[in-house]
Amino acid sequence: MIFDAHSDIWSDVTVRTLRGETDIFRKYHYERLKKGGIEGSVFVMWIDPPYDKEPAARLRQIMDAIKKEVSCCQDILRIVHGYEDMQKAKEDGIFYVFIGCEGLSEIGEDIEQIDMLYEFGARHASLTWNEQNPLATGIRGDANRGLTELGIKALHKIQELNMLFDVSHLNDKSFWDVMRHASGPVVATHSSSRALCSVPRNLTDEMIKELAATGGMVGINSYPEFIAEKKADRTVDMLAKHIEHIIDIASIDRIGFGFDFCEFLEGEASSSCSLKPQEAKQVNAEDVGESSGLRGLKDASEIPNLLEAMRKIGFTDDEIRKVSYCNWHRVIRESIGA
Repeated sequence: MIFDAHSDIWSDVTVRTLRGETDIFRKYHYERLKKGGIEGSVFVMWIDPPYDKEPAARLRQIMDAIKKEVSCCQDILRIVHGYEDMQKAKEDGIFYVFIGCEGLSEIGEDIEQIDMLYEFGARHASLTWNEQNPLATGIRGDANRGLTELGIKALHKIQELNMLFDVSHLNDKSFWDVMRHASGPVVATHSSSRALCSVPRNLTDEMIKELAATGGMVGINSYPEFIAEKKADRTVDMLAKHIEHIIDIASIDRIGFGFDFCEFLEGEASSSCSLKPQEAKQVNAEDVGESSGLRGLKDASEIPNLLEAMRKIGFTDDEIRKVSYCNWHRVIRESIGA
């Protein structure tokens, strides 16, 4: 069994819904996820480029698409709101999804809209994607700017609602501002180790230790540019080394999966996670822009390759279970609750 703490499938659902398609999850995603052993995930509402120019309008489109899709796929897909919901879906053999918010640019300065997102079903949120917004600063924003006063209030509101609070995509200053003001577990749902691949989307060892100290954890990201600076090293074996390193820093209980697969994205969204030149000082120019997937893990169907790579470097079956789903399930129970 696998829990994936970060997926952009709602983006594909939205694009295809607007084209007039239905039953999209079943047609384009379900079999691949089943083949990889994924039983549940956080599907995020992400304001993908070029729709980030009108984020509130895009959010409405995403929410409408989710409602239509869930109606089509009730026999195989279920939105869950807590640990007990998740366990019931598992018992029923239905793929379970927590709705997430990858950034909150769509709410502008109106943090009361977080309540609306919660009522819609969101149980996860980050303050930014890569952008700088009224709440905080992502990795493509001003390096000297962190959380705003409004962002601190949003952080508190998200945690008071018992939503998973996610620091993936924040710049370093915003990250440390969160650590000063957070009052409960903090997670990075889709980030890897900066010690092994020096890019700003990854976490330093000190960041990993701080997340663990809050009771949170890291979901390892499989996006190729975040796994190795040299293209030749962007392999499933190197991803296993990221997992091993984070365990060395924070323990076996503080690591899970947050794959961030994006092979199904189209147009500008498909390359938007790639590093900008000014963010890639230690990455060879010819290596920037790869988005076709990690060698050995091009999409969810190849997850068994990662589990085998973990076994090859000494992971026991019990340790693999912890990383695969047990750790995320524990954090969901402790943070989101029933």
